[in-house]
Amino acid sequence: MRSSRAKSRLLAATALALMLALAGCKTTRTTDSTGSIAIPSGPRTEAEWRRDVDTYGTRYRADTRDVEAAVRYANALRGIGQRTQAAAVLEQASIQSPNNRVVAGAYGRALADAGNHAQALDVLSRAHSPDQPDWRILSAQGAVLDQMGRPEEAQRYYASALNIAPDEPSVLSNLGLSYALSKDLPKAEQTLRRAIAHPGADRRVRQNLALVIGLQGRFDEAEQLARADLPKEEASANVAYLRQMLKQPNNWKTLAKGK
Repeated sequence: MRSSRAKSRLLAATALALMLALAGCKTTRTTDSTGSIAIPSGPRTEAEWRRDVDTYGTRYRADTRDVEAAVRYANALRGIGQRTQAAAVLEQASIQSPNNRVVAGAYGRALADAGNHAQALDVLSRAHSPDQPDWRILSAQGAVLDQMGRPEEAQRYYASALNIAPDEPSVLSNLGLSYALSKDLPKAEQTLRRAIAHPGADRRVRQNLALVIGLQGRFDEAEQLARADLPKEEASANVAYLRQMLKQPNNWKTLAKGK
């Protein structure tokens, strides 16, 4: 019989697969970075990421001690799916700048992207301190815990982040998805609606809300919301994929029955 933790991880994997489907295929993104290096955090095209790979890759190779170049280069690598290489670049940067919290934050995110969740949590814990907490890092720590199938713990980190940055839509979006992983879809929807009411909310927040609405079987409403950011055909295809996923043997409803 499958353990509670195994079910939770399978549920998380199902949700992440659905999130990827509803996010659309024409843009990619990485989680935002913290500190003084301004990293584009919104959806970007692959062409934009590849330009950054060329620009900052050249600059990084010219001077591997250039922290800004390393962080930007790694962020661009993550943007095109080169997660292992991004982590390797930031590992070297962290060795050369062990006390740089910007590097630690970026390295922790890259490790999480590469699936090294336990190491990511350890590195992220060094990217800020209890007396100087960073809401972005707290949110990133929560996201890692969600990926590890530990949503209840993740939600405590999101709550701490929201104490620092009330109504921050990116944190609310993560929290909403975490509630979904906890099998509380009404609370997930409520939280995501709060997120999209914020002027700073972007298409990712709306697509996450579309996911949660779809998981509740309200497919027409989910598709209508998805169309706010996606072409009609793409929105319809995403919702069709969601319908199909929920028909599978290990679908959301089946998993949600387990404790």
